[in-house]
Amino acid sequence: MIKRLLLTLPLLVFSLSCAASEEPAAVEYEAGKHYDLISPALRTSNPEKITVTEFFWYGCGHCYNFEPLIQAWKKDLPEDVEFSAMPAMWRENMVLHAQAFYAAQALGVLDKMHPALFQAMNVDRNPLNSEDDIEALFVANGVSAEDFHKAYSSFGVSSQVRQANSTARAAKLTGTPALMVNGKYFISSRKAGSQSEMLKVVDYLVEKERAAAGS
Repeated sequence: MIKRLLLTLPLLVFSLSCAASEEPAAVEYEAGKHYDLISPALRTSNPEKITVTEFFWYGCGHCYNFEPLIQAWKKDLPEDVEFSAMPAMWRENMVLHAQAFYAAQALGVLDKMHPALFQAMNVDRNPLNSEDDIEALFVANGVSAEDFHKAYSSFGVSSQVRQANSTARAAKLTGTPALMVNGKYFISSRKAGSQSEMLKVVDYLVEKERAAAGS
């Protein structure tokens, strides 16, 4: 009996040590190293939610590759978190693409046009360098030319484009894709390490904001 216990004990200790090693270590991300602080912090549209913003450009291949990751991440969005996409603009043609994004949103066809715009620029090699080119893409996806022009040139869309540009400048955006949490934290793939790691940093910062609100 004693001999059997002596033989069993090392196996029990080994199994317990293996189980303990499977527990993931808590990762501590650091400001300045894995993400940047935005100072002064930017006001968000809904103070009742933790807002995660993605800065993107339809012509950015990295953004195109990031899209499946961000869509998968959004599926498990907690109730206290909201997501918003925000087009980046540092060239004239990017303003056209930002107008396309907000026009699609205004027309209620963003779910269809968002992937179509990415597809056009990254797969079909259509640079969409004019309003006519963008109109043709909308029409090909079931939007009438009249409805497109009405939305594309509307005051509401123009205001959203200006606001997005102002927000990106305040966040000191220099490249895409990038993420912002609650107007306070800026995450780039360069500092996070990879696109998938960007989302882990976001989850960490969301929890940080949730804990701060709870305290």
